Amino acid sequence: MKVYVHEKGIVLVGKGWEVLQKLKEYNRKFETVSDWTANITKK
Repeated sequence: MKVYVHEKGIVLVGKGWEVLQKLKEYNRKFETVSDWTANITKK
């Protein structure tokens, strides 16, 4: 499982179940993926 974080967005690379697991993990911190990307661009 790899997570690439760019200024324009996020790329998740892995098997389907790994990607779902990672999205569930980040769902605890951020409500939507757009919130996640907005938080990245602020840094």
